[in-house]
Amino acid sequence: MPEYSTLAAVDLGSNSFRLQVARVEGRQLYPLDNLREMVRLAAGLTPDKRLDEDSQARALACLKRFSERLRGFPPHAVRAVATNTLRVAKNATVFLKKAEAAMGFPIEVISGHEEARLIYLGVAHSLPASPDARLVMDIGGGSTEFIIGRKLKPVKLESLYMGCVSYSLRFFPGGRISRDAINRAELSARSDIQAIAKEFSSEHWQLAYGSSGTARALGDIIRLNQLDSGSSNGEITREGLENFRNHLLKVDDIKKLDLAGIRADRAPVIAGGFAIMSAAFSELGISQMAQGMGALRQGVLYDLLGRFHKHDMREVTVRQFMRRYHVDGAQAKRVESTALLLGEQLLTAFLDNGEEHLQVLSWAARLHEVGISVAHSGYHKHSAYILGNADMPGFSQREQERLSMLALVHRGDIGKARGNMIEPDFALLLALRLAALFHRSRCETMLPRLDVSLRGKEFSLCLERKWLERNPLTHNALLAEIEQWDTLGFRFGITGADGSKLPASV
Repeated sequence: MPEYSTLAAVDLGSNSFRLQVARVEGRQLYPLDNLREMVRLAAGLTPDKRLDEDSQARALACLKRFSERLRGFPPHAVRAVATNTLRVAKNATVFLKKAEAAMGFPIEVISGHEEARLIYLGVAHSLPASPDARLVMDIGGGSTEFIIGRKLKPVKLESLYMGCVSYSLRFFPGGRISRDAINRAELSARSDIQAIAKEFSSEHWQLAYGSSGTARALGDIIRLNQLDSGSSNGEITREGLENFRNHLLKVDDIKKLDLAGIRADRAPVIAGGFAIMSAAFSELGISQMAQGMGALRQGVLYDLLGRFHKHDMREVTVRQFMRRYHVDGAQAKRVESTALLLGEQLLTAFLDNGEEHLQVLSWAARLHEVGISVAHSGYHKHSAYILGNADMPGFSQREQERLSMLALVHRGDIGKARGNMIEPDFALLLALRLAALFHRSRCETMLPRLDVSLRGKEFSLCLERKWLERNPLTHNALLAEIEQWDTLGFRFGITGADGSKLPASV
């Protein structure tokens, strides 16, 4: 992957959308530009989990403005990620097509664990070096992430479905404040946090940091209004939170809260964010939380930078999965080598993102047998489930879906691919199916020269007739493969090196 002098990250959060542009100097990033708009996407999530028209319009207008700043950026120098609201919205797929058209770049919906990993990466790069274990907490609009890590490496990751927007709408509708509402919000958050308290309590870390808007706002409120009797440099403390609670209880409407540090765009969601923060302090034994200046967007930038320097987290994950699920490394290497050989030829029909598609094919070839560790019978189904549902650091949901489908249909009935694949993936699928077919003996085999091409919906494979005569099992398997592709509306023709058609029988 080529290197770039400037990188950009777009964070489509549940509360705000952010664009960060940074200059690359070696393996360091230096901020150049930072844009932020309060979109409140989560506020547009209807009871049946669909984004309403108003929230979509706000989001698209923001992304259209971002597109001007991103104009001229190469595709691989920009990475856009979407978080909780677009993880749960039922009409996210339709919206994302419009969003990508508005911004001009693809958007990845990332899992809660992947969001947590990237948040920690962003925060850790902003902190001084320390051997101490660190807790990082990030209260977003629709979810809250908890991470324990050392130096630049996260050790424990968790994402809970509670955020400042969702909690404010649920417990403080219209900005109305009451003692009962605060108590119910805190009890609800404490109940969720209890599930992770054993692993994330203060006995597992020495320093706590808050990331992003809610933590920063609470720290500013405590500092500017001297809500902590001790010297405060923007830390969140138990005393500061308790005094802020008393101020909330004095008003019946958030608009009446007269404290320094509460911006107009943050005020409508501060009560929900406070309830979650207070609950975390109680359940995890936090006494003081400092500010972590990094956040998700910085983590996205550093992760993108790592890919250029051959430190792609996805590669690390693939190797870890191969070990965890006891994948036969020699067989995976054989299948990968042949699949890539065929894939390079087939992808000449697709001028864009050829390298990216080959990377997906490489991962699929190495991981298509992870399900054998569950059961050999129907292992491709187990492989598909694992790749589609496991936490895979570095991978977006869409990438996992592609890997899952390729694993599911790399053998047997090909009909399951109908309606579930984008166009280039049919080329990847043929390459993977043929590679698995040619290496079914699971031993080193001298293959003939393989020439394959794709034109529209016609595949063509050319190989030596004499080799086929010496390998009748493979011959039969290829005849069956022709029938399989026919069910999907593809013509799959196989010829000898002299141009003659493959015999209809052995």
